[in-house]
Amino acid sequence: MQDKKELRKKFSAIRKAAKSDAKDMGITARVLSLEAVANADTVLLFASFRSEPDTWALAVSLLKNGKTVAYPLCGENNEMTFRIVDSISQLRDGKYDISEPDSSLPCPVITDRTVCIVPGLAFTENGERLGYGGGYYDRFLEKHPQLTTVALAYEATITQTLPSERHDAAVKYIVTEERTVLCNE
Repeated sequence: MQDKKELRKKFSAIRKAAKSDAKDMGITARVLSLEAVANADTVLLFASFRSEPDTWALAVSLLKNGKTVAYPLCGENNEMTFRIVDSISQLRDGKYDISEPDSSLPCPVITDRTVCIVPGLAFTENGERLGYGGGYYDRFLEKHPQLTTVALAYEATITQTLPSERHDAAVKYIVTEERTVLCNE
């Protein structure tokens, strides 16, 4: 099996080639139809950039539907926290040129009804994920095992196997433009 660095390069190219507005719209519709999202008290959402599936329309829909939406803020010691926003206009360019909220915004209360939308480059149907290598989500999810995790991916980035280490956090759902995969059940 290839090492993670090689796989990141490979799946970054695959994802870039797969990206389309129509696929993003399909992913957004599927996420909004998930029962876990419909019943969520809070949705922890990442700000999409580059070739990631678009999360901006999802954020607007969630806020319009009265959901509490929070975005990650990367801090010292590679720790990640989330801050509640009332509008995507509250996001600014942050670490790694990824939009993030101001640290003065409130932190959400995380419950068993909180959903975390997780980014990644590639996934297996078992919920294994190839992230970007910083470990931010792995560390955050380890501290909050009650979260329902949902990964957004293009069908082309679903693969049979990925290298996985003990600390790598798996996701519960993977939503693509074609289907919703229930993992780890």
